[in-house]
Amino acid sequence: MTKILVVDDEPQILRALRINLKARGYDVELAGDGASALRAAGAYHPDVVVLDLGLPDMDGVEVIRGLRGWSTAPIVVLSGRTGSEDKVQALDAGADDYVTKPFGVDELLARIRAVTRRHAAAPAAPSLVRVGHHDVEVANHQVRAVSGGGEVRLTPTEWQLLGLLVRNPGKLVSQRQLLQDIWGPQYATETNYLRQYMAQLRRKLEIDPAHPRQLVTEPGMGYRFVPLDEPAHGPSR
Repeated sequence: MTKILVVDDEPQILRALRINLKARGYDVELAGDGASALRAAGAYHPDVVVLDLGLPDMDGVEVIRGLRGWSTAPIVVLSGRTGSEDKVQALDAGADDYVTKPFGVDELLARIRAVTRRHAAAPAAPSLVRVGHHDVEVANHQVRAVSGGGEVRLTPTEWQLLGLLVRNPGKLVSQRQLLQDIWGPQYATETNYLRQYMAQLRRKLEIDPAHPRQLVTEPGMGYRFVPLDEPAHGPSR
């Protein structure tokens, strides 16, 4: 049975979602603030988190960051904040989808099913890959220079992008797939997001960021991760 943690400070929403989710066969845990949500997540280990951003004790984005420190469970934000900046902040912090209030229960259930399917279908990332002069521990979210020099820090969005690429070594991953999986379907044409974050990854990981050999661009199509023992494919900028 899929376990869902619902986090909201409005008791009527908690009650309504508990009734509707239980009626559809989900196991449901409730939390009314951020601190309770983080404690409940640690004890309950939900398969999906439905999270309001406007919590009384902390911002929901901080809850997302706290969860992403150890959990890969899909997070669906449920919020009255409709501004694009709020959505970008939540998605950058590690949320998987964003539903604005007022909302329809059927739409929310469809989003829950969608993120659950994507999460279940995602292939496991390799435990360790070499990018440039760095060893990348995908599962532990750690990057270390092979010859020493300390840890390289990646943002949650950079980790999501890198993870999608290294799970498909040598394969072209389309711009649309990357945008939909990381930012959501409403960002499917925002290719500038990909250019910006790919440039950041290259600066941090590639030996020569201006002439990348592993984080490769296929112009107009998408991106490809080329393992060190394989030749690069086509143009790389």
